Amino acid sequence: MVDRKHIDEDNLKVEGDLDAPRDSLVPVAGGVTVVVTQAFGPDGESLVGVGDVEFDGHPAVTLKVRTDGREGLVHLSPIHGDRRKIGMTDLPLGARLELFSPVTGKKLDRLGPVDDGSGADYYAIYLTPRLSQGACVMVTDVWGHYHSRIVDDNALLSYWARNHPDE
Repeated sequence: MVDRKHIDEDNLKVEGDLDAPRDSLVPVAGGVTVVVTQAFGPDGESLVGVGDVEFDGHPAVTLKVRTDGREGLVHLSPIHGDRRKIGMTDLPLGARLELFSPVTGKKLDRLGPVDDGSGADYYAIYLTPRLSQGACVMVTDVWGHYHSRIVDDNALLSYWARNHPDE
């Protein structure tokens, strides 16, 4: 049984048939799918719904990226574990990116290095307008380096979901 005292049920939104198979998703934690429904940049601006891109009916999380003299928007699936992207996606694997808010143009806040020896760094997409590192999606600045993490209430949700599939 999961302790629900840390779940913000007023803002929790579960939609669709969570048990239905999806080509792009691997269900975790007993069929639960984590969808980012709000995300904020370094000045508290919304990064969800910038443009009309959706994934399985959910508005994309959008970032501006820059690498090797090129700059453009990348719309990320808000579904945790779903690697789909739309926009400037023809980048070479391993390209180092600068990550920006598409709304303000300000760089995302750097959180620190990824601890896998890759040289990648984590950057924050905040989950609440409070802009707390204790509630964020940590994305890396290397194209094709799939080590993003979701932190909520200072708990690493993505780690828990992967390592507790029966709870």
